[in-house]
Amino acid sequence: MTRRRPCETLVFDLETKYLSDDVGGWDHIPHMGMSVAVTYCVERDEFTAYTEREVQGLIAALNAARLVIGYNILRFDYAVLRGYSFLPVREGQPTLDLMIPLYKALGFRPKLEDLAAATLGIGKLGDGLDAVRWFREGNLDKLIEYCKQDVQVTYDLYKFGKEHGYVLLRDRYRGTRDVPVNW
Repeated sequence: MTRRRPCETLVFDLETKYLSDDVGGWDHIPHMGMSVAVTYCVERDEFTAYTEREVQGLIAALNAARLVIGYNILRFDYAVLRGYSFLPVREGQPTLDLMIPLYKALGFRPKLEDLAAATLGIGKLGDGLDAVRWFREGNLDKLIEYCKQDVQVTYDLYKFGKEHGYVLLRDRYRGTRDVPVNW
């Protein structure tokens, strides 16, 4: 039997079981718990969904990748995973968090939804509140679909920025503008 090679580039997002208010605030992100996560292996053009009981498999996939790409994953997603493992990703794991360069350029953290609408011309299926509601209702199919769309949007935003050297952001004060990126 041939063993599949790990993904070189893995795009990642997760959703939580609880809201920050449910666990005592944003200082307690590791207690929010993972409801589902989705990865996209760029080389295989393949999505994989993980439930909470498969979290160790998710962590193994992240650690095996040469590069993990996500949106706000350093501050949020990896912190959620710390609730399951002291060091959820190996030290020095190459990670491209698209929010970091955008935050540095803008001075605030733009919403993925606003970038997707302006750059890609698409809306999102919902938000984090919807994701927790779908989890509580037991609607895992909708939850996985939402998480998968966020992964796809993140990857498409990454590709656009890599190709063009900028992404677009629409805000109510300045309209649509280019935000230079170098990823």
